Amino acid sequence: MGYLKKYEEWLSNPYFDADTKAELEGIKGNDSEIEDRFYTDLEFGTAGLRGVIGAGTNRLNIYTVRKATQGLANYIIKSGAANKSVAIAYDSRHMSPEFADESALCLAANGIKAYVFESLRPTPELSYAVRELNCIAGINITASHNPPEYNGYKVYWEDGAQITPPHDKGIMDEVKAVEDYTTMKTMSLEDAKAAGLYEVIGAAIDDKYIAELKKQVIHQDAIDAVGKELKIVYSPLHGTGNIPARRILKELGFENVYVVKEQELPDGDFPTVSYPNPESEEAFVLGLKMAEEIDADIVLATDPDADRLGVRVKDSKTGEYMDLTGNMSGCLLADYEIGQRKEAQGLPEDGSLIKTIVTSNMADAIAKGYGVDLIEVLTGFKFIGQQILGFETSGKGSYLFGFEESYGCLIGTHARDKDAIVATMALCEAAAYYKTQGKTLWDAMIDMYDKYGYYKEQTKAITLKGIEGLAKIQEILETLRKNPPTAFGDYKVLKARDYKADTVKDMATGEVTATGLPSSNVLYYELTDDAWVCVRPSGTEPKVKFYYGIKGTSLEDAEARSQEMEKQITIMTDAML
Repeated sequence: MGYLKKYEEWLSNPYFDADTKAELEGIKGNDSEIEDRFYTDLEFGTAGLRGVIGAGTNRLNIYTVRKATQGLANYIIKSGAANKSVAIAYDSRHMSPEFADESALCLAANGIKAYVFESLRPTPELSYAVRELNCIAGINITASHNPPEYNGYKVYWEDGAQITPPHDKGIMDEVKAVEDYTTMKTMSLEDAKAAGLYEVIGAAIDDKYIAELKKQVIHQDAIDAVGKELKIVYSPLHGTGNIPARRILKELGFENVYVVKEQELPDGDFPTVSYPNPESEEAFVLGLKMAEEIDADIVLATDPDADRLGVRVKDSKTGEYMDLTGNMSGCLLADYEIGQRKEAQGLPEDGSLIKTIVTSNMADAIAKGYGVDLIEVLTGFKFIGQQILGFETSGKGSYLFGFEESYGCLIGTHARDKDAIVATMALCEAAAYYKTQGKTLWDAMIDMYDKYGYYKEQTKAITLKGIEGLAKIQEILETLRKNPPTAFGDYKVLKARDYKADTVKDMATGEVTATGLPSSNVLYYELTDDAWVCVRPSGTEPKVKFYYGIKGTSLEDAEARSQEMEKQITIMTDAML
């Protein structure tokens, strides 16, 4: 069925509600808008759904959410797990509570019980709740750091991690098989509650989740010593982090936590930022203003679903607040957690530090420095969660720390997704510990550079929207796949990895080996001098991303090398666009 016929079907079919039809009437005659809304179905990918809120098959609305949930319900039933439940959480975005209830009522109509949080909660708490409540799956309504017009639908499996093979493909196939919207099941909230298939959860899970976080504290003594002195500025960026982040810091003894008032309360419009991303400079404008007024030690910001943490730390020598990238904060926490655990209780012989393929090579140096294994996984924290599950089921391997470059890490195994609440706690603990040593977090970062090398990483993203953009992104990947570069400026390509083809080619000898990782549309180039470049399409946005990292001899040298690498990548991409 063509997009115009689909549009007419939604307008005429009594199954679709009046508000939906009114919205669609408003675009009558706008062929390009109708095509964009109906030329395809919003794709249920390996993490779920993410899209612009609105009416249409290529938008996020109660019907596309219901379709996704019907597919998930069908998969659960076919897996013989209909007697187990599903936990559901949501963030501060527009329509999040409505989409959460839509999911719960579809599950209930299929005979599957849903535990629904009473109000917005962080992603990591949903991950925790899945395992704590012995659920078969979890649903989180969030679009993470996307602009305000977006929302999303993430699916978790019983291990508390986002779905991985074979469940991701199985669920995707079931969702795709749901072609007729009128066949999707739902029921009233009253009937679902009466049948015991809809249960509200809240404070009891909160308390258990916070208790798990507290178990990860290594130096309560340092917090007790200087927790009253350390000045912390925190912003939840209008999202879910406000209550849990402030609670854990207060209960541990951090008394000087200043919240950015303009960004404190949940607001799906995210009025103080163009999009709520703790990676962006604008997210820190208000926090830094407050930090300078009160002479804060550290400035923190979590994204709307509180799985990612952005950080600024004060350089006491210059008074400047230094930006810690996700790679920097991740390495800082990895070194602190592994190093201090080694001092306090020793490390297990089979301990592992886990990172994604686009994460800093400093992680490799840290693992080598402490004599622990370094495990590399595909992009996506679910693959780190998959490793933790593997450790548990095999009885071999001990999880020490895991992180990815996109501002996400996990300390402990209470959750199986990145956790900005535990990261907030740990970073403040580390700040307290280093303060007792007469150091700031920036001093600790410089110490790490001196010890491991001056690593620097950047990402260059090219946005290509619409149908043509999607085709261009695939064309770029295929061009590089067929004609792999032999050098990026002065850096020669030593090995070219193609994760889609599962090959690693030695450029000097021509020898080809397997990557050992699942198939993914990703290309990776190992370069001389511990440098690298990785290319992949974004899983959530219409972008192709070029990740790259270098190793310098000083901060200045690393910056110069990084700029030169960006120049070389720009030359290459300009030639392909």
